[in-house]
Amino acid sequence: MSDEHNSGTTEPDRTIRRTPRPGLLWLFAGFAAFAYAFDQLTKLWVTSTMVEGERIPVLPPLLHWYYIRNSGAAFSIGENVTWVFTLVMAGVSVAIFFQLRKLGSVWWALSLGLLLGGALGNLTDRLFREPSFAMGHVVDFIQLPNFAIFNVADSAVVSAVVVICLLTLRGIGLDGSKQQPAAKQADTDQTETNQTETDREASGDA
Repeated sequence: MSDEHNSGTTEPDRTIRRTPRPGLLWLFAGFAAFAYAFDQLTKLWVTSTMVEGERIPVLPPLLHWYYIRNSGAAFSIGENVTWVFTLVMAGVSVAIFFQLRKLGSVWWALSLGLLLGGALGNLTDRLFREPSFAMGHVVDFIQLPNFAIFNVADSAVVSAVVVICLLTLRGIGLDGSKQQPAAKQADTDQTETNQTETDREASGDA
């Protein structure tokens, strides 16, 4: 009788699912639009009011505006393969859209929005700025001590990656599901195993 009871019992679901909300897509689009617009407007301001190579103190010695054009990635890596970064950013943007059908978390909506806005911001520079299409140099202007010069799009991308890493560490999936940590799940499995053995022993004694 105990065996039949155990066999008919379904294993408890170890994930907690959050109901997706239609507003998540609007949240995603809003953060993407904000990051993209903020990036492009600041770059327009820099190129309109500063000369390339100009450096303006803002909060010295912590913060300066330093206008440069970067053909590579951070720390000027890959300056001779600009087209590679163009393809990477285009690929990232397309991949994000393919993931939207799984979206079920506010924080994932925020992070993916920032990631897309930042990627499109720098992609716009690569495609349409000098010296040529898909080989354009990105406008960078934010300078901190002992750090690479960057822009708003870079900040959005880094912020998005940090949030995504935190979500992953906490076990929160793109669909909003929350998986128990491995150690906790192992303890749960062991508890269930012990309980099953206890039930069987009790049934045998009876």
